[in-house]
Amino acid sequence: MLVLSHRGYHVAVPENTYDAFESALRLGVDGIETDLQLSADGHLILFHDRLTPDGHATASLSRSDLGAVVGYPIPTLEEVLHQYKDVLWNIEIKTPAVLEPAVALLRPWCYTRRLLITSFWHPVIEHISQRLDVDCGIVVAHRPFARALPPFGWWPDTGRVQTVVWAYPIIDADIVAQTARQGIRNFVYGAETASDRVHCAALQVDGVITDHPDIWLPARTG
Repeated sequence: MLVLSHRGYHVAVPENTYDAFESALRLGVDGIETDLQLSADGHLILFHDRLTPDGHATASLSRSDLGAVVGYPIPTLEEVLHQYKDVLWNIEIKTPAVLEPAVALLRPWCYTRRLLITSFWHPVIEHISQRLDVDCGIVVAHRPFARALPPFGWWPDTGRVQTVVWAYPIIDADIVAQTARQGIRNFVYGAETASDRVHCAALQVDGVITDHPDIWLPARTG
């Protein structure tokens, strides 16, 4: 089971920052999940929230202005791909506005970095999977009807979409097994505690995206 640090390890530092990424890597995580948005001045930035603490739309601010508002430098996707070579980057696309610039930026990195591109915006993932040679996945926060589970109508019709990232509270043995039978990897987000860890291991999920990788790593079995 892969352990991915959700927005880096941000217990003592801001999320989605170099400090958070460095802290996660020191723990020995397999990967880092981060969030991709587009700043007003055209940078592909790693930032989660749609709004800043003072109520401005993130997309309405330049990268430097956003950093001034939140009080720390905002990393860009290009910077972290240059800096970190030996880690799996799960890049969650937060808005369709990033589609074209993300495709252009990611194309040269597809063969030199370990990447998993995911989103709640499933059509965006379908487009990326058709245009880039990169692993893709869809994020799901609801429990589908049994007849709608993969590989039925809602699943993108491309071989590069091979991962589903489930919200932890909605999974059980049936949904994990049915998805796995289709050759699709099961990841979960929102699993945090030691009991969650035991449950995920019993379900044999392929990866977990967690705010508490420190709880998960010591007891890893594979």
